[in-house]
Amino acid sequence: MENRNDGQTSSFLSLSSALSYGIASMAMVFINKAILLQYSHSMTLLTLQQLATALLIHFGRQMGFTKAKELDMQTAKRLLPVSLFYNANVAFALASLKGVNIPMYIAIKRLTPLAVLIAGFFSGKGRPTTQVALSVVLTAAGVIIAALGDFSFDLFGYSLALTSVFFQTMYLVLVEKSGAEDGLSSVEIMFYNSFLSLPFLMFLIIATGEFPYSLSLLFAKSNSLSFLVILIFSLVMGIVLNYTMFLCTIVNSALTTTIVGVLKGVGSTTLGFVLLGGVQVHALNVTGLVINTAGGVWYSYAKYQQKKRPKLIPDLEAHRK
Repeated sequence: MENRNDGQTSSFLSLSSALSYGIASMAMVFINKAILLQYSHSMTLLTLQQLATALLIHFGRQMGFTKAKELDMQTAKRLLPVSLFYNANVAFALASLKGVNIPMYIAIKRLTPLAVLIAGFFSGKGRPTTQVALSVVLTAAGVIIAALGDFSFDLFGYSLALTSVFFQTMYLVLVEKSGAEDGLSSVEIMFYNSFLSLPFLMFLIIATGEFPYSLSLLFAKSNSLSFLVILIFSLVMGIVLNYTMFLCTIVNSALTTTIVGVLKGVGSTTLGFVLLGGVQVHALNVTGLVINTAGGVWYSYAKYQQKKRPKLIPDLEAHRK
């Protein structure tokens, strides 16, 4: 009877962690898009999200709410390159949301597996399976077709989203090669990432000219209750998203996190047509997005099939966002 209860508890934890990650990931895209419509300084927003994460974990540790270990400089040095690529990915992704509608943003981000496969091929990892290769090609073809039918096409926004894909690819490759996150809990990874991000992000907001105007605008907009609510949601969800992503990967598997991400993308693409505006429906655009989504689902299925076979190639999807 005890084993049965343990099994039910384990199944519930697995399901709830996967659902939590999917909901948080979907919500984060819309919350970021909503706040960027009112406050366009994306790097300042990312800095606030990372600061809120670091402070919450720090005070949680001081008050005994979390068992995260104290800061270790050797671990920090090991995680520094990973953190830089991670934040570059998120910074460019946030900036791209200002000019790219949500369905196209999600479609472009699905190009990450293609970029990872190309990087792996040139680094000597060998060829992927036929199904994996065809699925990522289908995903890329869908992006091109959808872009041709996107009346709200923003070249600068598309460039930022593609740059985000590049940095996400570099982040995944670096994590796989270094094993930098081994032995750390999800809360500890979040703390180190946030702590290491702050100097880098502070430099960026000064170098790009966001600071100090971004702060003065933030104080001016703080008189608006609706803006404050969205801002607080953005800060909270930034923490929740990272935590649920790592939790889902630890409790389930890298593959489960990847499949949840794809299914989340399907839901976000559908909702993106009706929420927050910015999407002009066109047959070519819709066709491309359907093809892109089909490629994403096929990719998940191909990886699932590959997972059932003896594992020869390390899985890169453990750290996808």
